[in-house]
Amino acid sequence: MTSPLSSSFRGSLLAGAVGDALGGSIEFDRIDRIRGRFGPSGLTDYAPAYGRLGAITDDTQMTLFTLEGLVLARRRGSDPVHEVRVAYGRWLRTQGGPEVPRDGWLLDVPGLHDQRAPGNTCLTALRSGVLGTVDNPINDSKGCGAVMRAAPVALWSDDVAEVFELAAATGALTHGHPSGYLSAGVLAVLVQQLLAGAALPDAIRTARAELVGWTGHEEQLSLLDLAVELGTRGVRPTPEVIETALGGGWVGEEALAIAVLTALAARDLADGLLLAVNHSGDSDSTGALCGNLLGARDGVAAIPGHWLADLELADVLDRLLAEAIEVFGLG
Repeated sequence: MTSPLSSSFRGSLLAGAVGDALGGSIEFDRIDRIRGRFGPSGLTDYAPAYGRLGAITDDTQMTLFTLEGLVLARRRGSDPVHEVRVAYGRWLRTQGGPEVPRDGWLLDVPGLHDQRAPGNTCLTALRSGVLGTVDNPINDSKGCGAVMRAAPVALWSDDVAEVFELAAATGALTHGHPSGYLSAGVLAVLVQQLLAGAALPDAIRTARAELVGWTGHEEQLSLLDLAVELGTRGVRPTPEVIETALGGGWVGEEALAIAVLTALAARDLADGLLLAVNHSGDSDSTGALCGNLLGARDGVAAIPGHWLADLELADVLDRLLAEAIEVFGLG
């Protein structure tokens, strides 16, 4: 029998991948174009992208490699930041980067070698061979490429501070601005708390309390608080409100804030994902992050079956998720 915790973790990553796939077809479109293509309600189902329906993007690719690194670290008792960094080197190889030692098995999945608009910051940072840290940042980027891949870190520990620190550290490998890596810390703690059964508002309060102890938190805190205010008004957020209040989601603090707002305002998981992708911005990343949150809260059963059936590399996700559930003892 599947345990509630394993269902929630599977839900978090699978719903994240579904949100990524929904948003991938409209990532670079403004809302007027989206409505022109799909009608007044905007996108309501998968649309063709990268030659198919349900195509994932670099967001899900890098999330998979994050999880693979953490699984290997737990098995070996090794440093998780090191293992994730090495895993990102394997992801870089799938994107045409240099040869790397073979480890894990994701590198052997042909479908992960497709290029799905990988972020320039991630590519440049990983190609440099320099190890970015919070104390010695590799750049000043606060793009959402760090937060989009951070959900698996929620599994690492029951300790809030430890999860936040690890997510920030893995984010800082490629993104040196506080809003780049602190958004990753907040996301990982939110997912951790939701997996533990916390209500979303309580999870936000816990993550917020950890965030304020970090240097450079002010920008992320401001947008997080605004997202909570907007999401608890009882008024459904429109794409125009999202853009005006929170931005396009191209940077870490915006992407996280949009995910929090749409998760708070969602009627259910499917509704939340559609809210999260239908705006003038980085639709695949905001959809992925909202999916990470609502999937952790509601479990895999809340994801519409036809979205799972058409999701690219769902079998790869399921295989890696099964390994993680065993290694981390989720039952």
